[in-house]
Amino acid sequence: MTEDTSVAPWFRQPWFWFLTIFPIAAIFSGTTILIIGSSVDRSMVTDDYSKEGRGINMAIARDQKALDLGIKGGLSIDGRNASLTLNKAEGPADYPYLIMSFYHPTKADRDRIVQFRRVSDGEYTGSMAGNMDGRWYYDIQGPDNDWRVKGEVWLPVENTHAVKATNPTQG
Repeated sequence: MTEDTSVAPWFRQPWFWFLTIFPIAAIFSGTTILIIGSSVDRSMVTDDYSKEGRGINMAIARDQKALDLGIKGGLSIDGRNASLTLNKAEGPADYPYLIMSFYHPTKADRDRIVQFRRVSDGEYTGSMAGNMDGRWYYDIQGPDNDWRVKGEVWLPVENTHAVKATNPTQG
């Protein structure tokens, strides 16, 4: 080397950048993954699989009881007012109130619960909270939560949507 040769500063050396770009990229991507992983909701993950399995068996028993009672009826929605007619095999249902849960297929934060109060034997009325257009799954249950009627509905309903207890299925 001669005294006339000039040396470039450290930040202009190609070997410096070649050796440091990979550790810098690893730190950046690791930080990004950590931030995303800690901010995403993990609602689909459960810790107690046996408890979840027992809950499924209880839900099937509730569906079977609704089928045994012969529960059927109709749901009508006019704006925010909803009316429900419900009959059992031996006549009109005579519960003091009914609870209907609406579940959005993809967005859990849009789920709604509507409480129906009895107007007369087999006739119930309730109020919807907000706009509920599109496809929804529903569960109707009595005050004792010993039976359940479930189904799927597209809102708004043109006429009356038929509500009927069906054969419980596993899976």
